[in-house]
Amino acid sequence: MLRVGLTGGIGSGKSEVSRRLAARGAVVIDADAAARQVVAPGTPGLEQLAEAFGPEVLGPDGALDRDRLGAIVFGDPAARDTLNAIVHPLVREWMRDAEQAAAKGAAPIVVHDIPLLAEGRGKGGFDLVIVVDVPPVLQLQRLVAQRGMTPEAARARMTAQASREQRLAIADVVIDNSGTLDDLDRRVAEVWRDLQRRAADPRPGPPPSGMSDSRPRVESTDV
Repeated sequence: MLRVGLTGGIGSGKSEVSRRLAARGAVVIDADAAARQVVAPGTPGLEQLAEAFGPEVLGPDGALDRDRLGAIVFGDPAARDTLNAIVHPLVREWMRDAEQAAAKGAAPIVVHDIPLLAEGRGKGGFDLVIVVDVPPVLQLQRLVAQRGMTPEAARARMTAQASREQRLAIADVVIDNSGTLDDLDRRVAEVWRDLQRRAADPRPGPPPSGMSDSRPRVESTDV
């Protein structure tokens, strides 16, 4: 089984890449889905969040009010650390169980879709890490145009994540998503073919053809 880490900053289009890999046959284990499951109503995770941040982070139905929690943590590094200390271990356990289930099904390629991979475990024992990359200016434009964020809110979300340089530092494979969806389709198809080759021949060595470390030159950009 080939274990792949997939990450990218907010607005990078990582979810588009994840969907395309799943459509080609990868088993995708989504950290965001795991994060929702471990704090669902009635879970110990939700109880811990309510204890740490107060009952105001719960909605009228008893479910987590993500907008309210987000407003608390994204402007407060200490609060964000508290949130991560509660949620991250639960997410890792959930994803570990999901991977064990995939292994029992003899899945050849398992992709762990982890938005905050660079912030947490880094390469984390994966066979390789794919980073979906776009320039920060394009991230900002997409968050404003596609998600309706104000520029200030978008910058705050970006600042709360690892920098572009930190993500690229853990990349074995970079998928540039600054072009069109057709461009993205072609690049994902190329990467998928190489993942299949690597899964079929798991001997250690450099990335196969087409998976070289072709990281873009990163320039310092104020967003």
